[in-house]
Amino acid sequence: MEAKDFKRWRKSLGMSQKDAAKALGLKPRIIQYYEKGERDGESVKVPRSIRLACYALAHGITDYHGPRPEEES
Repeated sequence: MEAKDFKRWRKSLGMSQKDAAKALGLKPRIIQYYEKGERDGESVKVPRSIRLACYALAHGITDYHGPRPEEES
């Protein structure tokens, strides 16, 4: 996920940077770094865990508590 893709994700959900930070459990400043793609001149990449959380949020999943009892082996 590139910086422009991260920003597009946030805007597609109608979230402010503050909303996105809260939904992802991050500080708003981190959202700014991800959208800019850099921090203090250094490249910043969106971690896989955050990319997966973005996917989940885009599909209406706001939390996960593990498999349901009937799904256990």
